[in-house]
Amino acid sequence: KWDESLVRLSLYRPFEKKFLYFDSVLNERRYQMPHIFPTSATESETRAIVISDIAFRADVFTALVTAIIPDLHLCAAVDAHQCFPFYFYNEDGSNRRENITDWALEKFRTKYKVKKLTKRDIFYYVYGILHHPGYREKFADNLKRELPRVPLAKAFESFSAAGKNLAKLHLDYEKLKPWPLKWLENKDTPLSYRVEKMKLSKDKQSLWVNDSLTLAGIPPEVFEYRFGNRSALEWVIDQYQVSEDQRSGNTSDPNRADDPEYIVNLVGQVVRVSVETVKLVKALPKSYT
Repeated sequence: KWDESLVRLSLYRPFEKKFLYFDSVLNERRYQMPHIFPTSATESETRAIVISDIAFRADVFTALVTAIIPDLHLCAAVDAHQCFPFYFYNEDGSNRRENITDWALEKFRTKYKVKKLTKRDIFYYVYGILHHPGYREKFADNLKRELPRVPLAKAFESFSAAGKNLAKLHLDYEKLKPWPLKWLENKDTPLSYRVEKMKLSKDKQSLWVNDSLTLAGIPPEVFEYRFGNRSALEWVIDQYQVSEDQRSGNTSDPNRADDPEYIVNLVGQVVRVSVETVKLVKALPKSYT
């Protein structure tokens, strides 16, 4: 029986949302998701950090915050990911409890001698630490075989503030003003925003959208912000294309009739997310201890 309340937004790949019919009959394995994102109403209050799973075979450890149900293979077709939420619920959305323990809160307050330090501060601190290049490099081998361990860095406030800024950037990417890319229009072809399959130039400085439009002036630092083996922008290019399922013949078309410019704007927004993320990461304290 069709139930409209079971239609949910999900994060299928980095910066790509899809509709999901969240139901135990149609979803083979839901794991703990019914307790992390039990209802649409909980999405306004909870956040979860999704990280590379143990034995992740890509060359880059990944961490991405989400407010909606993430796909098991968020940043890779083969390897799974694990989800660490701020809140945990009963399946009906009741009995909300914080996923950071009182013991951990006291541990942090004792370490940093700050009585007003909150569990939210700790959540964002962890997100900041997980983006530290030195941390990722030092423990690269460990992160491929075990879950991350969180050091108690001296600069707690700096990491927590950076983690909060990173989270806002990654969650609200659709609200950002697109990066000012150069729109190169083909005068011989009427302007269209429709995407069949976008193509990145060999020098990675421009993106062919269609015969009528090319977006140029892509900053090189965009490709420093990576998930697995691809940059965030390359994930968008790969996922936002028209495709046909060979078995059913069904066509998947990411173009939106109600918002024809959505994909073109998304490219600019992800460029901005990437540039700003790289900037925030480079501004992190040198030491993660």
